[in-house]
Amino acid sequence: MTAHTELRPADAAAFEQHRAVLLGVAYRMLGSWWDAEDVLQDAWLRWHGADRAAIDDPRRWLVTVTTRLALDQLRSARHRRETYPGTWLPEPIPVGTQVGDPAETARQRDMLSLAALRLMEQLTPPERGVYLLRETFELPYAEIADVLGLTETNARQLHRRAADRIGDDRERFSVDNARHRDLVDRFMNAAATGDRAALQALLAVEVTLWSDGGGKARAALNPVVGPSRVARFLTGVAAKSPDVEWWFLEVNGGPAALVRLGARWSLMTWETDRGRLVAIQLLANPDKLRALGLFADEHSPAAVARAAWRRL
Repeated sequence: MTAHTELRPADAAAFEQHRAVLLGVAYRMLGSWWDAEDVLQDAWLRWHGADRAAIDDPRRWLVTVTTRLALDQLRSARHRRETYPGTWLPEPIPVGTQVGDPAETARQRDMLSLAALRLMEQLTPPERGVYLLRETFELPYAEIADVLGLTETNARQLHRRAADRIGDDRERFSVDNARHRDLVDRFMNAAATGDRAALQALLAVEVTLWSDGGGKARAALNPVVGPSRVARFLTGVAAKSPDVEWWFLEVNGGPAALVRLGARWSLMTWETDRGRLVAIQLLANPDKLRALGLFADEHSPAAVARAAWRRL
């Protein structure tokens, strides 16, 4: 090991100082907690081997390296997601984990929501990189171009294209926890009792439901669209379970419901428009649910979710 790459305590501390921000970069890019941690490990190795004496701004250097590594990872991940059994939904952040800068604005934190991450799945890797650097870090286009190896004109075009694709859906990212909890309580009661008419009344005309079982849990292979189909799907699922329970908790900075259908668990998140549910995500893949950190034992999910619900 040469003198200039020998790791000093101050160098390790500098990386740790920015760890949460770097995790936020990688996670927003990938929508996968495990992949984001892999990227962070690679970024650490790059930092370890770099000539750190020549780095004027460690945070900028680390964000640049992490973004580029995440883009490379995203390009390879896209193929895996295209062959994934059914719908691929983003993995949640483990409950209680700090991701991103504590000083981030509400708008920036919204970009961590599972709804935002799902919407960004429709973007190409370059579009996603530009969009996140612009929307999350508010970087100027010249700096974004430098980070991603683009021209400034290309960066502007990619951001405009990404913003057009996501459109007005972003306005649904922000939520009012108390109001949504009441809406979802009525929604879950209607589903559990098989009251299809009451359920449909809570759904927007354009409602879409995505479910992700990863080939390991029961789920719809394709999105379910429209109030009647969504209501039929949900009441059908609930009818197969002897009992249904749900607890509210905070996931990725927003409200979610941990749902137990007999012996099966799923995580539900949602978006609303004018007091009705317009988008529903059901995550049932047990591998992704384990990322929540709630399943240490059979009693853990309910206990932790109840505690988290009280904090909402």
